[in-house]
Amino acid sequence: MFRRRFLIQTAVMPAIAAVMTACGCRGKQVAHVLKEDDGDMVGSHTAGAETWKPLIEESVGKLLARQCPDIHPVSMSNDDGPAKKRVCFMGVENKSAEELGDSREQIYDLIDTLISESEQFQLVSKRYVDAGLKECDLRPDELFVPANQRMFGSAMEKMEQPINYLLFAKVTSLSTHSNGDSQRDYQLVLELVDTETGDYDKESATIRKGYHKSRLSKFKHY
Repeated sequence: MFRRRFLIQTAVMPAIAAVMTACGCRGKQVAHVLKEDDGDMVGSHTAGAETWKPLIEESVGKLLARQCPDIHPVSMSNDDGPAKKRVCFMGVENKSAEELGDSREQIYDLIDTLISESEQFQLVSKRYVDAGLKECDLRPDELFVPANQRMFGSAMEKMEQPINYLLFAKVTSLSTHSNGDSQRDYQLVLELVDTETGDYDKESATIRKGYHKSRLSKFKHY
């Protein structure tokens, strides 16, 4: 009896696999365009839009809300209203367990857009920032040295791009593993540095995300 069942199983399983392949159940990928009211897809292996967008909105919102009454502009107000406070965004530093890939530029642009839409702040174009760093032969992390910061500020003024603040963004993560499943806490930290006084303000936002491996049921032998 056991031998008969074994022979039946041996014959049936390849047939089932062939039918699944013929029906397109193996090696087929499809896609669809998301509508505006559709939620973001959740990445199965790494963080994606469902993680970065909320982190950016929360951290930028909290930072601007607290800084609005405190930042002083370079130039005086005019007939068109108060001058915007000029912020030099130094880029996104990745200290997480994942490669950011194309997400890095998206994170930068989303932060840039939110700050620019505040009506009280103006971000210096990234092209000017890159040109200033190249002229001074400096990396963003070297601007915490006062002499380097003054040199960079002078270079920006020569390009008619005076700045009030330097903005740094950093991505970090904390991983927890449990029997094949894992949790990763993603954090986006924003640090705003006053170029005149050296004072800084920091805000952050965190999102926890769980990753789970599917467990295929084993074929039972009788």
